[in-house]
Amino acid sequence: MGFNCGIVGLPNVGKSTLFNALTQTAAAQAMNYPFCTIEPNIGIVGVPDPRLFNLARIAKSAKIIPTQLEIIDIAGLVKGASDGEGLGNQFLGHIRSTDAILHIVRCFENSDITHVHGNVDPIRDIEVVETELMLADLESLKKKQLVVAKKNNPELTAEKSFLAKSIDWLEAGKMLSQLSLPKDEEIFASSMHLITKKPILYVCNVNESDVATENHWTKKVTEFARSRNFGSIVVSAAIESEIAIMDDEIEKNEYITSLGLVESGLSRVIRGGYDILNLVTFFTAGPQESRAWTTQKNAKAPAAAGVIHTDFERGFICAETISYDDYIAFEGEAGAKAAGKMRLEGKEYVVNDGDVFHFRFNI
Repeated sequence: MGFNCGIVGLPNVGKSTLFNALTQTAAAQAMNYPFCTIEPNIGIVGVPDPRLFNLARIAKSAKIIPTQLEIIDIAGLVKGASDGEGLGNQFLGHIRSTDAILHIVRCFENSDITHVHGNVDPIRDIEVVETELMLADLESLKKKQLVVAKKNNPELTAEKSFLAKSIDWLEAGKMLSQLSLPKDEEIFASSMHLITKKPILYVCNVNESDVATENHWTKKVTEFARSRNFGSIVVSAAIESEIAIMDDEIEKNEYITSLGLVESGLSRVIRGGYDILNLVTFFTAGPQESRAWTTQKNAKAPAAAGVIHTDFERGFICAETISYDDYIAFEGEAGAKAAGKMRLEGKEYVVNDGDVFHFRFNI
């Protein structure tokens, strides 16, 4: 099961700088958080999770394998993209194929870096990008509506309702992610891969001096994000570029601490992307390896088993389950089992974030 986030934004907002820092960071820390470049603008990065290293220490694991997220650096969008301006068609095609959006927003002044609109105004910039996304979705929905209208099929009532409702919503200048739909209409929405239904994390790129304290622009973005029930993160692409080329972990941590930060901005971006996808992490741990795995929130145990191997889901019997806290508190599987903290969970068990599993199955 693979999940991905597309990095979007106007030109000159720091998208590629952040993506390049991400690439360099992952290459430098390949042992901890593997990253491989599939194409020049696509990479797979490990999701930072300190719990995994704690499990590996107790299980005395030979290998540590984090769960992964695909990050795609998508060409900068300009006004008129929905009409093919710039790399508009290519941009919209790429973003349509992603699961979530990391929207990089410029929240810094720099006379050496030209702003495409002449001055810094992050809310305006967000609205420029999102207007193009709305126009692209509107075009797709109207084309679909013309096709459906020609069919005299009573089974298409829900689909026709969804199309009319969504078109009205977009024409009112609102993102489809804010539109509540009944379950039958939601099925049609999912099948159309609509861009404005995707979850968004706004990433505010600031100057080095503002990374710990933020600034008035980032505060506006935070309020804007909250109004849509989305998240926002503040990073400095310039700082992340410096951190990325540091080989010494102690030096790196000291530098991060000196900035008033607990961890690098990129770690928060990766984890933020993971969170907006509504994912949970479960673990397997043993002498050979400790590994983090990803499944959707509210997934049941057989589906989680299927993430490891389809045979595990098909032949699922039960899941030997220990919570992460109990695994750590009782120093591993044997201790947790002796303390009565290992549970046998069946097919209806809903996976909790941090569960440590050993699946029993028949082939």
